[in-house]
Amino acid sequence: MRITMAAAGLAGLLVLTACGSGSEPAATGPATLRMTIWTGNAEHLSLLNSIADEYRKTHQDVAAIKFDTLPIENYTTTLTTQIAGGNAPDLAWILENSAPDFVGSGALAPLDNLVQPEQLAPATTKLWQQEGKLYAYPFSTSPFGVFVNLDLLKQAGQKPPKAGWTWEQAVEAAAAVNKESGKAGLVVRDFDYKGWDNLATVWGGWGAEAWSEDGKTCGFAKPEMVEAMTFLHKAIFTDKALPAPGTTADFFAGEAGMTITQISRASLLKDATFKWDLIPLPTGPKGAYSVIGQAGIGVIKKSPNAAKAADFLSFLSNPDNSAKLGQYFPPPRTQLLTAESLAKSNPLLKPEQLQQVVIDGISAGRVKPSHAGQAELAQTVRAQLDQLWQPSADVAKTLTGVCAAIQPMLAK
Repeated sequence: MRITMAAAGLAGLLVLTACGSGSEPAATGPATLRMTIWTGNAEHLSLLNSIADEYRKTHQDVAAIKFDTLPIENYTTTLTTQIAGGNAPDLAWILENSAPDFVGSGALAPLDNLVQPEQLAPATTKLWQQEGKLYAYPFSTSPFGVFVNLDLLKQAGQKPPKAGWTWEQAVEAAAAVNKESGKAGLVVRDFDYKGWDNLATVWGGWGAEAWSEDGKTCGFAKPEMVEAMTFLHKAIFTDKALPAPGTTADFFAGEAGMTITQISRASLLKDATFKWDLIPLPTGPKGAYSVIGQAGIGVIKKSPNAAKAADFLSFLSNPDNSAKLGQYFPPPRTQLLTAESLAKSNPLLKPEQLQQVVIDGISAGRVKPSHAGQAELAQTVRAQLDQLWQPSADVAKTLTGVCAAIQPMLAK
């Protein structure tokens, strides 16, 4: 109950925080900036710290820049609690699913002079704008692709998949891997029967959506979603193409034939002992599609160091540093969204892979589901979908139940 109440209060806490007072009085003397992030990856932190050190060489008014890693499982709730409790960071890494709450609440300072809009790919800024103003820099716009263990597929008698392959072919290959090797066939990374929004990488092939474009109408009970989830349910429980609930498999340790994830995970293949490839998502009945995971960096309006934080964000997001960050987080700058540019910071990936999965994916992709009050919505959807993850589930009935539970929230 306590978790549910915290989730339900997320949007309200942000609005209350934003309306309670404006920016705190500007701090005097050298500032220590703090930026909350969700990654604890040593390589990510090393890069961020090197950029911060370079910035401080020419900015004596900033004594230190600290990157504060918060657990991803409760990242947004912890961040919101910090802001409401008077312990707000100066900058925050914001996930796409909470973007509507942060942008709409007034908790973020507008980034009027950060970057010219024409320097950013239009598809990357939609979540982070309100009334023409940018409230967070979309530093990571990363389409999902499929990493393939070519050795496991060959062992299972399957040909290497290529762009344009279908979901039927993907499930057939995944089932063969499981049957021949006993290892997992296809893993939807970070789903684990909890992170249901990652299933957008599957249902997008059927043209399904969690809710309508205006966010007011539930889409879970619509025919496209029922068909997509019926296909997925069969792939899990009948075909054994995906690991069942309670089973985990790490593709990067050689425990699965394929995984759906983003290019930031490619670094885990640096010492891979198997041959691998990266290809676009399979096509579905509605054809080819792309799904994007996104994150922005915003300046917390209440921070007494807001001006200095915005200046550091301007430095962090300049073309040179965006190119460096591009090895993990595909940048929104159009000048950097070329296979040649991305290949410089992603040596493990081929230009063809970057073009097909990242560049083409950004131009045509849809961002994972996001909505005001996302925390409460996400928990409610997850609770309803729990009924789906058993062999005898009634897919249509379960999805109708999802809509019955969340439609009142969407209609607010």
